[in-house]
Amino acid sequence: MISGVLLMVAVISGIVCGETPRPSGARAAFKDAGQAERHLLAALGMKRRPVVDKSKVEIPAAMLELYRMQMSNEFDTTGLPLPGRHVKSANTARTYLHRESEPKNPKCRKYRLQFAVDPLPEGEWLTAAELRLTPLRDRPAGQPGRVQVLVHDIVQPGVRGVSKPVLRLLDSQFVDMRDVATAADDAVVTLDVTPALERWSQHGGRWSAVNHGLLVETLADGHARSPVPDTFELRAAGRPALLVYSDDGKNSRPVGPPRRKRSPGTGQQQGRSGGGSKRRKDGSGGRDICQRHPLYVDFTDVGWDDWIVAPPGYDAYYCHGDCPFPVAEHLNSTNHAIVQTLVNSMNPTAVPKACCVPTQLASISMLYLDEDNKVVLKNYQDMQVLGCGCR
Repeated sequence: MISGVLLMVAVISGIVCGETPRPSGARAAFKDAGQAERHLLAALGMKRRPVVDKSKVEIPAAMLELYRMQMSNEFDTTGLPLPGRHVKSANTARTYLHRESEPKNPKCRKYRLQFAVDPLPEGEWLTAAELRLTPLRDRPAGQPGRVQVLVHDIVQPGVRGVSKPVLRLLDSQFVDMRDVATAADDAVVTLDVTPALERWSQHGGRWSAVNHGLLVETLADGHARSPVPDTFELRAAGRPALLVYSDDGKNSRPVGPPRRKRSPGTGQQQGRSGGGSKRRKDGSGGRDICQRHPLYVDFTDVGWDDWIVAPPGYDAYYCHGDCPFPVAEHLNSTNHAIVQTLVNSMNPTAVPKACCVPTQLASISMLYLDEDNKVVLKNYQDMQVLGCGCR
């Protein structure tokens, strides 16, 4: 399987073309597997391999849900599948969990949430941020059925007995707690906190100096009280989560309407065994005609399963085969490739043959841990070959 990864790197690097040998030739292009790994990490936008242990990291439910939504999206897109949410061109999401702490007053209607948010990597820019709160299903008796929740940015913390904190209201929402109690799935309240992250990001790499947390406030109708600890989960897996969306600028904007996902046609086991569609042969010379071949990349086999949460691997595929003259229509060639193949047929020393290359590619989603043990969801463009042709 290492040879499969080396081959994929070769494809990304543009090494495999025309008559280039298949796996053995791709392997020979690199001095060692470490060099190939660096090439592949660079293709994924990483400087080095994260050294983490995912067994010791809590994977937020919000990220698992977002990954499942991305995988079930019927369209091939690097954008995140969040209709109605203004995440703009984001292709990356990071989650930060509230640092657990017991409320000093269990009946408090205001509660500070603290998130250790890191500055975005160089080259990425913030597109949106949201706070996700999980309402309690089992609430104490006598609690109001309808609650308004507000979230504030703590611009300046207060000093006890001297000054009050400086707050900026970010978002608010009414929650019918009766619906939460009868819902089949866990309900989630989502609040827009983008202005707070924008303020933090204005201080370069010193986000912690201005990140004083977010203040959640609950209000109820009339004289009823709805303390925050009696309204939302503050501990364990359901505790508040901050989702930060960003764009790394590496994905080109598609032209035309969104393209529906196409079934790969071969599964994991088929990719492993080298199976696939029956090879097309040139009627005259018996040569393999340009077509797609199976290539399954297993992250466990290359030792990346300790930091990649999902998927365990994927069908990358690759293109290989001859581009004979005359070029058949099914080879999806350009006019230039047809002319080049014609010239090559008359004078092989003048120009090389056209290359068998990917003509249609699809994106994949990866859920992984970065060097700081933060959970990241990123969509990568042009990672899976859908079609091949002579170019």
